[in-house]
Amino acid sequence: MSTVIQLVEAGARQLADAGVSFGHGTTNAFDEAAWLVLWRLGLALDDLDGVAERPVAPAEAARVAALFEERIRTRKPAAYLTKEAWLQGVPFYVDERAIVPRSFIAELLADGSIDTWLSDRTRRVLDLCTGNGSLAVLAAMTYPDVSVDAADISTEALEVAAINVTRHELDARITLLESDGLASVRGPYDLILCNPPYVNAQSMSALPAEYRAEPELALAGGTDGMDFIRRLFADAPARMTESAVLVLEIGNERAHFEAAFPRLEVVWLPTSAGEDQVLLVARESLLQ
Repeated sequence: MSTVIQLVEAGARQLADAGVSFGHGTTNAFDEAAWLVLWRLGLALDDLDGVAERPVAPAEAARVAALFEERIRTRKPAAYLTKEAWLQGVPFYVDERAIVPRSFIAELLADGSIDTWLSDRTRRVLDLCTGNGSLAVLAAMTYPDVSVDAADISTEALEVAAINVTRHELDARITLLESDGLASVRGPYDLILCNPPYVNAQSMSALPAEYRAEPELALAGGTDGMDFIRRLFADAPARMTESAVLVLEIGNERAHFEAAFPRLEVVWLPTSAGEDQVLLVARESLLQ
């Protein structure tokens, strides 16, 4: 009879040997294997040490093996198999209708990095390109006195977001809006959060299968990755209060960003992935 840790170690070898790609909640084969084993066995995801030597019956081990086979065969992100992803310790439902949440903006909400640019007059927040609604939920949790609009062009993604808003009992404070960019949002906002489609065309063509399993609409940003962001910067000032700021995630596209907006004054915000993934820009800078 196998133990939990033996299944994790064997699963990690399988994932590594199969060459699957990570980045949807884990960064390596061992962590992903632990997630899949613990989830399949109905055990707490944060207590591998506590259950490592627990025996696993053959029938349970077979169910674990089937899950690893599905992960390798389909190349779907693990989050789509478990229907759950975590940001800052908060659980979110997710499926193929929305991108797997992994925004570094979540870190900035949790550690207070954005707070310097806010005030006691901060009342209205927009989470643009909300996907499964995770940043909208985290913003509402972080700032109990604000109301949040969560907007996306995808009605399917908004269906997933609705599940998470209700799950975290925030229906009274979060409004879901179908909107192509800023076209249908209400405003004006004191804070706009946006993790938009920003992957450039060359990078899109080289994405691993796990990323191609996600909605392309949430990833593809045009030739240089800046198509959505150009429209956003043009339209945003009219939807912002006088002292508002916009927090924007651009992933690994800093070179393309600076080529597209060479004179724009921005503040780069440090995250666990470095200092070139997320930036903050004030309304007055966008106007200039």
